[in-house]
Amino acid sequence: MNTHSNTQFPGHEAVLSSAGGFTAFCYGGYNIRFKAPYSLERYVDVVKWDNGYLVVLAKYSHNANPEEDYIDLKPILEGLYIDSNSFLKPIKSVRVAYA
Repeated sequence: MNTHSNTQFPGHEAVLSSAGGFTAFCYGGYNIRFKAPYSLERYVDVVKWDNGYLVVLAKYSHNANPEEDYIDLKPILEGLYIDSNSFLKPIKSVRVAYA
């Protein structure tokens, strides 16, 4: 699956970013923010999207090169009382974007 193309899945793409010590996952009018690792500088790429589980490349202050990292959105969504199955089902791709 191409995790970067918004033309293949218009309206079904989420956006991942970080700022101010938080990760932001935006989709469907929701901007879900949660604490990021202390040394995270930015997300570089989404390697894989699997129904709430992300494999990402992230740039950390302690390493000159991006590192592979993992984000599991299901427990975050459940902690916010959002039905993860309903929320995640329409998402077909995730891309990294910064304003």
